[in-house]
Amino acid sequence: MSSHPMHEASAASLPLQLSDRFTVPSDVMDRRVGDETVILHLATGTYYGLDPVGARMWELMLAGQSLAEIRDQMLQEYAVEAAQLERDLLKLGHDLLAQGLVGVSNVQS
Repeated sequence: MSSHPMHEASAASLPLQLSDRFTVPSDVMDRRVGDETVILHLATGTYYGLDPVGARMWELMLAGQSLAEIRDQMLQEYAVEAAQLERDLLKLGHDLLAQGLVGVSNVQS
């Protein structure tokens, strides 16, 4: 078990904050296929595909960065407006939560 608090059922219904960080259950695996990433929940068989930009978001999530830190890093790497990037990050976070592929930890650094 992860040492980070996971609130999978309730977190999906709560709004995500830019200070949130994600935790990944031990039965969730990911694999790179070309420039895309496939995430698989071994217990449920749920899988989720990410395009190259989503794969970069996932990589930064796995590194333990908060959504705000991911946004800031990706603003340096991609030509995108901050507001659009925030919407995309929050949507991906909600999608991953809804599929049980991540939990949320809002521990502030």
